[in-house]
Amino acid sequence: MASLIRSWIPLLILQSFLVAIAFGSKEAEEFSEALLLKPLPDRKVLAHFHFENRAPPSNSHGRHHHLFPKAISQLVQKFRVKEMELSFTQGRWNHEHWGGFDPLSSMNAKPVGVELWAVFDVPQSQVDTSWKNLTHALSGLFCASINFLESSTSYAAPTWGFGTNSDKLRYGSLPREAVCTENLTPWLKLLPCRDKDGISALMNRPSVYRGFYHSQRLHLSTVESGQEGLGSGIVLEQTLTVVLQPETTSVETNMQPSWSLSSLFGRKVVGSCVLAKSSNVYLQLEGRLGHESKNVDTEIEAHKLWKNADFDLSLKPDRVLRESSSLLFIFDIDKSSDSEPFDLGLTWKLPSKWSCQQAPLQATRFLMGSGNERGAIAILLKATESQEKLPGRVVTDGRCTIKANIFQIFPWYVKVYYHTLQIFVDQQQKTDCEVLKKINVSPSTDKVSSGMLEMMLELPCEVKSAAISIEYDKGFLHIDEYPPDANQGFDIPSALISFPSHHASLDFQEELSKSPLLSSFKEKSLVRSYTEVLLVPLTTPDFSMPYNVITITCTIFALYFGSLLNVLRRRIGEEERFLKSQAGKKTFGLKQLLSRLTAKIRGRPIEPPSSDSPAAQSSFLSSKLIFKIILVAGAAAAWQYFSTDN
Repeated sequence: MASLIRSWIPLLILQSFLVAIAFGSKEAEEFSEALLLKPLPDRKVLAHFHFENRAPPSNSHGRHHHLFPKAISQLVQKFRVKEMELSFTQGRWNHEHWGGFDPLSSMNAKPVGVELWAVFDVPQSQVDTSWKNLTHALSGLFCASINFLESSTSYAAPTWGFGTNSDKLRYGSLPREAVCTENLTPWLKLLPCRDKDGISALMNRPSVYRGFYHSQRLHLSTVESGQEGLGSGIVLEQTLTVVLQPETTSVETNMQPSWSLSSLFGRKVVGSCVLAKSSNVYLQLEGRLGHESKNVDTEIEAHKLWKNADFDLSLKPDRVLRESSSLLFIFDIDKSSDSEPFDLGLTWKLPSKWSCQQAPLQATRFLMGSGNERGAIAILLKATESQEKLPGRVVTDGRCTIKANIFQIFPWYVKVYYHTLQIFVDQQQKTDCEVLKKINVSPSTDKVSSGMLEMMLELPCEVKSAAISIEYDKGFLHIDEYPPDANQGFDIPSALISFPSHHASLDFQEELSKSPLLSSFKEKSLVRSYTEVLLVPLTTPDFSMPYNVITITCTIFALYFGSLLNVLRRRIGEEERFLKSQAGKKTFGLKQLLSRLTAKIRGRPIEPPSSDSPAAQSSFLSSKLIFKIILVAGAAAAWQYFSTDN
């Protein structure tokens, strides 16, 4: 018995060693899901899905995953990605009505199309190679045209204007990329329960894509373990932001529409994902409701807040949290089931009006000029109503100022003249020394790299409007470089406006450590906004001309070779017999009648009518054939002469 125990001891030691290598850490993978619902002032509803998946640091020899998607882990390990964000967006975020100075809009209000940026942990000489390989891998993973960003004319290397200060950062955007279910399906496959169970089951495709705005975002970052022999951990954050219009039968325009989960998405929540550590649904109410309940003890009066004179909730919240200007109702969906599904509804009783907090300046970008040769790009910054109430003002030399960073990319065929930069503050032109505090310019190279502009403006706090303009020339493309819909125009990606002195956060009085969504809201995020995508018309050739040339050339060649083959394959003997028979039928005239009468009178047999000699007919046919051949040869020679001259 003792010998048997001694024989098993090495096997147990080996097994424990393999388990230590496989996991490398006592921490386990965690997955959480959450849904935030928020009524908007313009009678719409914001639905924000938030999923977070954490993989703890592990041994560098390998990693075994239970919840974390293996495809994402392989991307991080193979391409040495330190931080990455990928977004697919359709529609434009309305900063005036949906907010611009809160963590939700700062992190999830994305430009139209596809946006990708990544920071690599590789030597500087290998950054571009890693970027190209990453774009190809993501293109196959999400069924999109992200591989178009591999070209050096499609991406840029920001230094400080984007917000992330790193010399190993690459940024690219595809404004014309169409977003559809082919992009959402692989995004959902990264979730442990996919869209079969939990909060993700609400993602009904028709409901999501009929909204005014939807953006699916994937953000991953690595977390260093700080221990020798352990690799870095990975935090994967997946969000889907949708703005929907509830169906209502009310004729009152001031009354907010009532809604429920089943009316918005056509589905109900029948339970949480069994693999999720936490599954919560949040309802955030802003404006007058939040201010009225500011002095209410949420723990004691929680049961009175969900049914009041302004609105009614269909379900009683488990907890109620309070912030300076908003209320947050928390619902736990672990108790829901098929017999008792979770279907949260909000019914308004009285008209309610409020406004969302906006960024200090609202940005708008547009084109100036006319014609297909040159033009100008202008950015207009207008002060908002909440500018004076926002924190983050900087006092320099006794003067209050607002800092604004502008980052934009120009395609190589838009040749920007940076020396034509003009800045206007309150309709008065200012010199660069007065307003422009920092600038970084990267000129474009034809068919090699795109142009980039990073600039920091320092505007007075009492500014009402500021305008920036810069002139450009339109380049010429080769016929092979035009896209299929060239007459539609060419896109200039959105410009990014950020305010480095302003940070948005939501700090509720009670912190929930188990909620990654509230933890992300508590962290201060840089206030930023994207401008419109510009559509620039370029000089476009007549793409129908090659078709017309090919058509007429083929027609002439068909006539030429058809006539030539017809002449060469014609049989002259058969034509002579055919002509004789035709001539014999037509020579029934007076001469034939006289010959028949003469033969009868003389008693001689009737002789057949005489025709022309064969030699004469053959000479006639040969001359006709020669004429046709000369005619076809002359046409061919004329075509060859004119084609060589052109």
